[in-house]
Amino acid sequence: MSTRKLTLDLHPIYNKGSAIDAALADAMDEAKARKAKELEIIHGKGSGALKKKVLRYLDRKDVRARYHRVDKDKDNHGRVFVYFRWKRGQ
Repeated sequence: MSTRKLTLDLHPIYNKGSAIDAALADAMDEAKARKAKELEIIHGKGSGALKKKVLRYLDRKDVRARYHRVDKDKDNHGRVFVYFRWKRGQ
């Protein structure tokens, strides 16, 4: 795995609300530490509840300030991509 692309698979903790938030926060911290260009979050297809939870988390004002943009995969509805843009010294 490249240090420029990270992957977070939420399947093992899909029904643990606080663990999901912690995993998302950890992934965002790791992305910053590694200066990753992209974070792939795999939430699965299911009922869509986990995807909504992930998107709500990413839409929080404090989290939104940490990334450049979010794309939903048009070919696979079970994942979301978060893209980062890092400035020198950041």
